Amino acid sequence: MPFADTFKALSDPARREILELLKNGRLSAGDIASKFNMTGATISYHLSILKKADLVRENREKNFIFYELNTSVFEELMMWLGQFNSNKKKSK
Repeated sequence: MPFADTFKALSDPARREILELLKNGRLSAGDIASKFNMTGATISYHLSILKKADLVRENREKNFIFYELNTSVFEELMMWLGQFNSNKKKSK
């Protein structure tokens, strides 16, 4: 299960902050941009990285683009990381 794009996307603090914003529900690109002191092009770049990693989904409605979390990727990631839980009983 390749997570290279996922880890790349999560490595940047601005992208993690975008994900934090989206955990409360979908937002338009403009709403996301208003929370940052960055150019629209920079926000667009971060959103494209998050989309490439499939961490967010994009929905177009009329003149707006809305973004929302793709929770299935987070669930897969948590299951994969869970295998490294040191509290699991080891088989002898």
